[in-house]
Amino acid sequence: MKNSSSVFPRHCHSDLPVLAGGDGCYLFDSAGKKYLDGSGGAAVSCLGHGDTEIIAAVKKQLDQAAFAHNSFFTSEPAEALARLLTDHAPGDLQRVYFVSGGSEAVEASLKLARQYFVEKGETKRHRVIARKQSYHGNTIGALATGGNEWRRATFGPMLPDTSHISPCYAYRYKQPVETDSQYGLRVANELEQEILRIGAEQVMAFVAEPVVGATLGAVPAVEGYFTRIREICDHYGVLLIFDEVMCGMGRTGKLFACDHDAVAPDIITIAKGLGAGYQPLGAMMCSDKIYQTISDGSGFFQHGHTYLAHPTACAAGLAVVQALLDRRLVERCEIQGQKLHEALEQKFSGHEFIGDIRGVGLFRGIELVQDRLTKQAFESTLGLHKKIKKSAFEAGLICYPMGGTIDGKTGDHILLAPPFIIEDHQIEELVDKLGIAVEASLADVLKS
Repeated sequence: MKNSSSVFPRHCHSDLPVLAGGDGCYLFDSAGKKYLDGSGGAAVSCLGHGDTEIIAAVKKQLDQAAFAHNSFFTSEPAEALARLLTDHAPGDLQRVYFVSGGSEAVEASLKLARQYFVEKGETKRHRVIARKQSYHGNTIGALATGGNEWRRATFGPMLPDTSHISPCYAYRYKQPVETDSQYGLRVANELEQEILRIGAEQVMAFVAEPVVGATLGAVPAVEGYFTRIREICDHYGVLLIFDEVMCGMGRTGKLFACDHDAVAPDIITIAKGLGAGYQPLGAMMCSDKIYQTISDGSGFFQHGHTYLAHPTACAAGLAVVQALLDRRLVERCEIQGQKLHEALEQKFSGHEFIGDIRGVGLFRGIELVQDRLTKQAFESTLGLHKKIKKSAFEAGLICYPMGGTIDGKTGDHILLAPPFIIEDHQIEELVDKLGIAVEASLADVLKS
């Protein structure tokens, strides 16, 4: 029987419930079932659902003017949001380029990096270096930059040539004889080796997530890693681009995740929590040095989309960031994140099939293994992460499991990124329902 829907879904054979409402940390379907949003969608809903202050800000802008193309007008929400972001940004990030989402932000950052060097006269610089097991978006340039193998596979012939060095993934790859700092230095130095292999005169940028999101499951770098990365980029004149689309905007307990490492990039991308789901919004921020090079040169960034700096989207973003700061929700994220980590440790730390519990703030990951001693993963054909997602949803919990954690094929993890407003009893509910889903899924897998 033909599906009555005309929507092209992510999965052609999915049978999704219809969204009917949202309130705080919960979503409701049309049948009245209640779901705890334990992943904020995909780390989007940092303020939860139904925030009246944000909704009022959107309605107010709609009453004034919903949209005007930014080649004709700027808007007060865009100007105010840009000022607010630059006031709190690391380093010299003084210009903000508003887009509609994370992939657009990354794509813009790559094109800006290229144009910056062209206008400087360093026209050979065009190569990008990133990391394996990363994700930077689904547009062509962003997809090429990312190191998520299964996402790249189908479109491989279309992707620009990009180098990928090792991730900073201590649970898997730190040697027993290494300290954290020794391991971090070893993997960071792969960047220098790759720059020299390609030729420094050809490399324009290194792109990394300060805390790796969906592909690895909330993996932060070891201390000192990004300090060394910054040194290498500076030495060879390579731009450092941080992708904070998922881990930024307070998600880790700092407004910008790179503040944990006290390392400032030349360009940073943000989205998801910037609009908190109330409007589609992303941004690229760049240093004054980069902006002035364009301004003093052609004076025109050769890039653009119809909905750049959309007034209604920026009104939502302004209200969201003001709420994060005024309500001290970034600090709350750190506090509640530690409580979530402790609850996960209490529930799963001795579990036979849980290898690692990690993350920062309300950005937490759990890696499942078949053998804790050897860290052997479950066979990918078992689809453990898919079973966990389904079981959790049936139990009334939205979480974000993913497969291919280790190499794009094998490995399973669960990503958790609940709203910053999550209460203590909801943390207990999240962990209890996750436990139900994990046990049911493992029982299914182990009998196979």
